[in-house]
Amino acid sequence: MSITPNIPDSSESHNYQTSSTPRWVPIAFAVLFVALGGGIFWLRSQGQTSQAELQSELTAAKTRSDQLANSLEETNQRLAQLSGQLQVTSQKLGLTQDELARARTLAQQIQKDQQDTQSRAAQLGAQIGQVRQESETKLGQVSTDITGARNDIAATRRDLEETKARLVSTVGDLGVQSGLIARTREDLEALKRLGERNIYDFNLVKTRTPQRVGPIQVRLTNADTKRNRYTMTLVADDRSVEKKDRTVSEPVQFYVRASRMPYEIVVMEVAKDRISGYLSTPKEMASAAAPANAAAPVRTQ
Repeated sequence: MSITPNIPDSSESHNYQTSSTPRWVPIAFAVLFVALGGGIFWLRSQGQTSQAELQSELTAAKTRSDQLANSLEETNQRLAQLSGQLQVTSQKLGLTQDELARARTLAQQIQKDQQDTQSRAAQLGAQIGQVRQESETKLGQVSTDITGARNDIAATRRDLEETKARLVSTVGDLGVQSGLIARTREDLEALKRLGERNIYDFNLVKTRTPQRVGPIQVRLTNADTKRNRYTMTLVADDRSVEKKDRTVSEPVQFYVRASRMPYEIVVMEVAKDRISGYLSTPKEMASAAAPANAAAPVRTQ
């Protein structure tokens, strides 16, 4: 079984809606219109007010912008001035830094020189101390040596005095007072140490030709051991002089050219065909005596 719904007729529905609209709706629309108009008016009035304020604010903002622009210009000028001063200061600072760098380098060099000087001074002080110590040691040694030398000199002086006392002086074969005469080898060494005359010792053998003794030449012609006598020929200044039958320890004197003091020969020992002794010459004639020449013919005196 089907049920068919009851659908109202459209005309009836329309009539129902029309008849059901309340009367306050138009009033509400009217009031809404009035309110809308008032709102629009208020908005327009408010818009005009805001525009005036906005214009005023724009004017103030422009004024502030101008002020800011002026301030910015002044700031730029000050910045330019400060930039110039900064450049000048930087240049001066650069110069100052260079000077400080040079001063620092100079100070370091001076400090190094001072250290080197102190080091050298310390080394020099050490060297001076070492030299002083060595000098004191050497002075002590020298003092000891001087004391020893003084003692030696004193001893030598005593020996010389004893030697002088032991040596004798006599007259030579030419009648001239002779100096001190040595009779032994010991006396001869003592006579040399005196240094009063030049001493040339000799040991001659019997020959046919003269033999050199110091600045002259001597030839032994005879040696008598029994009587301790001898005979010799002296050659000097191209002259020859025979000294015949002379005795041991007798000063045999003769002159040479340019000498005011005689030369002396002293024979200390006579042996077979041999004699030994010494020649004594003045000190001032040591370099003036000429070498003897070849033997001249013998002549007897």
